[in-house]
Amino acid sequence: MSNINRYILTWQCPDTSGVLAKVTSNLYNHGAFVTETAQYSDPYTNTFFSRLVFDDRNLTSSNEELIAAVNILKEPLGLTLQLRKEDDVPNIIIAVSQYDHCLVSLLTKWKSGALPVNVVGIVSNHQTCESLANWHGVPFYYLPVTPDTKAKQEAKLLSIMKESETDLLVLARYMQILSNDLCQNLEGRAINIHHSFLPSFKGAKPYHQAHARGVKVIGATAHYVTADLDEGPIIVQEVKQINHGYTIEKMVHLGHDLEAAALSHAITMHAEQRICLNKDKTVILA
Repeated sequence: MSNINRYILTWQCPDTSGVLAKVTSNLYNHGAFVTETAQYSDPYTNTFFSRLVFDDRNLTSSNEELIAAVNILKEPLGLTLQLRKEDDVPNIIIAVSQYDHCLVSLLTKWKSGALPVNVVGIVSNHQTCESLANWHGVPFYYLPVTPDTKAKQEAKLLSIMKESETDLLVLARYMQILSNDLCQNLEGRAINIHHSFLPSFKGAKPYHQAHARGVKVIGATAHYVTADLDEGPIIVQEVKQINHGYTIEKMVHLGHDLEAAALSHAITMHAEQRICLNKDKTVILA
C-alpha cells in the first residue's frame, strides 16, 4: 500500500441536518476510502466542524475531479474547507529573538521527522541564532527592528514569506509586537508562544509576575496571533505544579521546557489540520 495517497479534509459550516452525510456521500461516490473521522457540533455558535482523512485506493475519478466534487458543496452548505495531500506538509518560517530554546527544540524535531513541516527560514531581529540556522542549513534573515524601521522590516518579512511560499509563521520567543496590519494579514497563519498560562500574566516578565503572586502552577500557552496582545485563540497549554521554594530563575528554566512542548504540539496540530477557528476560540479535532 506504499503507492496509496492520503488526503486530509478539514471543514466547517453552519450546522444543519445531514451536512456530514452529504460530504461523506460525495467522497464515497468518487471512491474515497475514509480512514479517520472527527467532528464537533458547537451548540453556542451553531457551527459544525469536521476533519476527515481518506486515501485513493478505490478512487474512481481523478484527483482533480475529486477536488472539484468537494468544492461543489462549498456554496450550498456554506463550507469553509482545506483539502491537501497528507505528505504536502506546510512550509514554516520561525521568528526568534535571543532565547533559542524553542528554536532548538523545533529544529531538532523537524530534522528527526517528528515535526510534520518544512522549515524554510529563520527570521530574527538579532544575530544570536544565525550560527544555529547555518548548522541546520536553514536560510537566516537578519531583520533588526527599531521604531523607525518596524514597518519596513515587516514588509520584508511578508516578502520573504511570499517568496518562500510560507504557510505558517511561528513566533518562537520573538520579542517584538507585530503591527495590527501584519496581524490581520496573517490571521490564522501565525502562532505565538507565551510564557504563562493565559489569560493570566500577559505581557512582559510573566514568570516574575507569577512569582510575585505565589502561584502553585506555571504554564505556557501557544495561541494564534491577533492584534490584541496575548489574547488570540488558544491552541495548547502546558502546565507544571510548583511550590513556594521555586525561585524566579528555577521557574524560568522549568518554563523553557513547557514553552518548547506547547509550541511543538501546536505546530503539529496546525500542520495536521486539526485546528478550526471558532470565533475567539479553537476547536481541536483530535
